[in-house]
This record gives sequence, C-alpha cells and structure tokens, in this order.
Amino acid sequence: MTVHIASKITKLQLNHPFKISRRATDAYREVISVEIDGGIGEAAPAKFYGETVQTVETALENLSSAFGGNLDEIQDVMAGIESTLGGNYAAKSAIDMALHDRLGKKLGVPLYKLWGLNPQKTPCTSFTIGLDEPSVMAEKALQAEAYPILKVKLGTSCDIEVLQTLRNVTDKPIYVDANTAWTPKEAIEKIHQLAQYGVELIEQPTKPDDIAGLKYVREYSELPIIADESVKRASDIPALAGAVDGINIKLVKCGGLLEALQMIHVARAHGLLVMLGCMIESSLGITAAAHLTPLVDYADLDGNLLISNDPYIGVTLDKGKLILPDRPGIGVLTTT
Repeated sequence: MTVHIASKITKLQLNHPFKISRRATDAYREVISVEIDGGIGEAAPAKFYGETVQTVETALENLSSAFGGNLDEIQDVMAGIESTLGGNYAAKSAIDMALHDRLGKKLGVPLYKLWGLNPQKTPCTSFTIGLDEPSVMAEKALQAEAYPILKVKLGTSCDIEVLQTLRNVTDKPIYVDANTAWTPKEAIEKIHQLAQYGVELIEQPTKPDDIAGLKYVREYSELPIIADESVKRASDIPALAGAVDGINIKLVKCGGLLEALQMIHVARAHGLLVMLGCMIESSLGITAAAHLTPLVDYADLDGNLLISNDPYIGVTLDKGKLILPDRPGIGVLTTT
C-alpha cells in the first residue's frame, strides 16, 4: 500500500510582536500542515529544538512521499518511520496528528472519544503575555479580559516591576514562564518576591540541562516548578522526578499524540503535575492537543489566539474553558 503525503507552509500573522527571554517573533510564524489520506496535521517547529518548517519539509520528502502499512494501526506506522525521521519530532508530530485525524474521521468519532475521555473535564487555558515594557504588558493584560488565567513571560531585570504593574490592573491567577533565563540562585530570589504577587507556578526557571539547578530551586521555592525545555519525551521524565513538581508537554516537542499520551502516564506514575502547552500555531494544532486536556492539570493552549489569519476553526472557549468540537477526528473546519 502506497500513501502519499502532501504538505503546505503557511505564514500565521501575529496580532502583536511576541517576545520571550531568548528570542522575539515580530510579524509572523511559519507552520507546516500535512495531509495523509484525508487526515490533516500541523507542525509549528522551533529552532530552539533544531527544527524549522524547512527541516520538516525535508523530513517528509525523505519518506519518499509515501510509506506503507495499515494506516489505522498508528502505533505500528509511527514505529515504522522512526528510523527514517529519527530526531525530526515536529515532522513526526504532524504525521501522528494526521493519522489520528484520519482514523477519527473513518470511525466517525472525535479524538477524545477514541481515548474514552470526558470532554467536560477540560481545564481553562491560560493566555500568554509576551515580554515587553511593563506598561505595555499591563495593557495587554487588560486586553485579555476574556481569559481567566494569565501566563506571563519573564526573564529580564524588570521581572518584579512587571508583576507589580500587572497587579495594578488585574487580580487574575498568573503563571510565570522564565524560559530558562535565570540562574538557580537568581530564581530562588525572584520566586520569593513573585510569590507575594499571587503567582501560582513557575515554568522552566533555569537552563534545560541543569537538572541539579532545578532541584535546588524546587527545594527552596514556595511555588510549584514546571519543567518545559528540560523535558521533551517520556524518556526524559524519570530524571526529573524529585527535581520539579510537573512537566509541560507540547506535541511538536515530543513527536505527537501517541508520545504525549505516554508522557502523561509516565508523569503520573512519578507523581508529577501535567501541563499541556503549545507554540504559536493554528487551531489545527491547538485543537489536536486540546483533545488530551481532560487528562491534565493545566492547559496553555492559546497559540491560535495570538494570530489574525487562523486557517481553521476548532476548539472554542467558554470563559476560558476549552470546549472540544464533537466533529470526527480533530474536528476542525477551514475558514476559507
């Protein structure tokens, strides 16, 4: 059986320039969509992990535009392409997503029903405020009135000033993401101050490979510590047990829905909290991830809310709570 793969690169236009501690995205974000036998998937690769839309495109071409086997047997199909795609986790994520979408459409059920999940148990998503001048971040927080939880990017000398300014305009729960910007000692000092402003958790305070540093921070932190850049796949989780309170899973980082499910179960076995996160991506990628959220503690699935030209309609929000579509597969509709 020969199956052809079609791909397309799309430029997603940002509503505002988006900045974190190590980089800025000014005008647009490129993503790549994949179609396999009627199923669709998407990858929003990150250079931080060594991938771009071009590397994804090349990885797909290296499959010789086709692969065999029964596409319903997603576990076997993904195992079969492992030797070809190797570390191309963004490419694998798009393929995995497309295969799940195809199977859901074939069976006539949304993804959450494939896994036997209760769609009523989805959490609220946070809404991300990118790094900027404190006054600008406060203005963005005001503009985010519809979202009950804010995720605030930090990692500069103005971190405490940012929280002071935000607390002048909002009393919403705040998650803080330092994106690896702090040293362990600096993290402890800042977390002690941030805790006074009603911050609920801290994401990736230190460098990705500094597990000892994360453990040191956690030992002295008043707030839960969530690993993001330090954890990519299920095999990374055991080393983090005892060093953090939870992990952030992203489909494009781990290689797709199959791996994300495994990560959730491994994390639970180690007593860890689970957040499901995203890159800046369309409602295709966001909705695929959202189908897993009945299994997690936190959702940061707002990438589609940061763009102005979303090609899809999928998961919606009710006062911030993720509302899953009941259409078959991922359940997205095109906007054109």
